[in-house]
Amino acid sequence: MRINTKQLQNYSNPNYRLAKQLISAIGIFFLIAFILSPAILSASKPPIVAKRKSASIAKSNQQERSWAEKLGFPSGKRVLLLHIDDVGMCPEANTSTYHYIEKGFLNSAAVMMPCPNAEEVILWAKGHPKADIGLHLTLTSEWTNHRWGPVTDPKKVPGLIDPDGKLWHEVPDVVMHASAKEVETEIRAQIEKSIALGYRPNHIDTHMGTLYGSPDYVKVFLKVAQEYGIPGNIIDVTNPQVADNFKKQGYPITEDVINTVRNYKLPKLDNFTSVGPGETYEIKRNSFFTLVKSLKEGLTEIIFHPSVPTENLKSITGSWKQRGWEGDLFADPVVVKFLKTEGVIITDWKEIMKRYNAKK
Repeated sequence: MRINTKQLQNYSNPNYRLAKQLISAIGIFFLIAFILSPAILSASKPPIVAKRKSASIAKSNQQERSWAEKLGFPSGKRVLLLHIDDVGMCPEANTSTYHYIEKGFLNSAAVMMPCPNAEEVILWAKGHPKADIGLHLTLTSEWTNHRWGPVTDPKKVPGLIDPDGKLWHEVPDVVMHASAKEVETEIRAQIEKSIALGYRPNHIDTHMGTLYGSPDYVKVFLKVAQEYGIPGNIIDVTNPQVADNFKKQGYPITEDVINTVRNYKLPKLDNFTSVGPGETYEIKRNSFFTLVKSLKEGLTEIIFHPSVPTENLKSITGSWKQRGWEGDLFADPVVVKFLKTEGVIITDWKEIMKRYNAKK
């Protein structure tokens, strides 16, 4: 997944703090009166009114809880889902992913099913049942010399096909040409291909944010996720602050989209961001530290794109150096120590769904 100014980043729920400075002398007086003589206050209000107010407060408190808390993680904690994107794109991405997961540094990744090296990852995942492997639903083919077409027969999804017979390079091209029906056909085909290979993905997300490019695409994304019972990386835009951030990035977050997300039945993310670039590895690492320190409590997904830097990778993407550094970053003892010192909790979609199902 290529990160640019139009992609989701640094979204988080607002902190709901007790506004102690607003407690006046009158408020303190009534608080003392309540403690000394509850009957005085309770008698001044009909029981049914008091009951309704209590229910309203309980509902408000429920709304204020982060998704991390709703899933049973400790209150006030930053819970990170460190997620490997673009697996299957090339051998170099696969090698880096296998290293991270087999060595126990990370556990969550997503495969681009239309790409040339995707099937080998699915076969690898079947032999590593503890790994959290999902699908990076892919509707674009962004590179100049390394490209791919859809999983579906192109005749069935003509709106997804560019003049070269591949998927479009950029998200606006997809939105301009492809119907929601064609998008749904293709993402279902990608899921079904994985299942046909013997692996049911643990989660689904969206390459280059394409499935957030249109309100109709969002509806399709959530519909497919719920029908399969496979969680998507759905960010909780019912939070006005998050919705505003989306809008500022150019995403069409309409009231219809917000209501669609509100009715989505699977877990959501409180926040979403990415490992940013750096002029040197050390600068990149320090930027990541700054990012983590800036995060508020809640469930945050942080994506990155690790690869082994080779001549082949250099021929594919100009971001090869950044991807190479990201292949080192989370195995770096300094980073491992930092995450422990910060007291963050590392999770994956398998644990998220286990917690979610336990609370049904």
